[in-house]
Amino acid sequence: MNKQSEIEALLFVVGDEGIALEELSYLLELSTAQVYTFIQELNETYQQDQQRALQILEVGNQFILTTKKELAPLLKRYAQSPLSNRLSQAAIETLAIIAYKQPITRMEIEDIRGVKSSGSIQRLVGLQLIEEQGRVEGPGRPILYGTTPYFMDYFGLKTMNELPDIQQMEADLAEEMPKDLFLDQFQKEIAEKQLRGDV
Repeated sequence: MNKQSEIEALLFVVGDEGIALEELSYLLELSTAQVYTFIQELNETYQQDQQRALQILEVGNQFILTTKKELAPLLKRYAQSPLSNRLSQAAIETLAIIAYKQPITRMEIEDIRGVKSSGSIQRLVGLQLIEEQGRVEGPGRPILYGTTPYFMDYFGLKTMNELPDIQQMEADLAEEMPKDLFLDQFQKEIAEKQLRGDV
């Protein structure tokens, strides 16, 4: 793999958060000038090849891999398509975390879920259920996400206080678990007795 491929892979993984030139330089063990040159060359490849859908944007000190603006109408149709409006389990989990923990960064969401969430976040942004609500002051200035007015309308909420109480849900789940475990154990014992011919 060449350095352009490595840059492309890193830009893909960080998603819409983007990545700073200095961090790329550190990860690739190259000078910032060398990395910048590779980024420019990679972007020229994208621009010259009309069959490629991607481009690299420089926003502040962050580099973001994104789709070309010519594809915006198609992507908007996809986001609004009734066939694509069903949320995956991953998107629902991500949306729930954002709703209860907002404003929250992608990294914080991924810490909670334990898996990458950039795809789910982009999907939720496309469906206008979440939006950027600022940036964290600090290294990389990651995006803070929160729910939108459309989220409130979609779920029929007047205020965020109408969301189900998470502590009550946890308490209900804790009550159900011992019952389930008891039932499982009871069924197991019955099955063992049947095998032995005791019942």
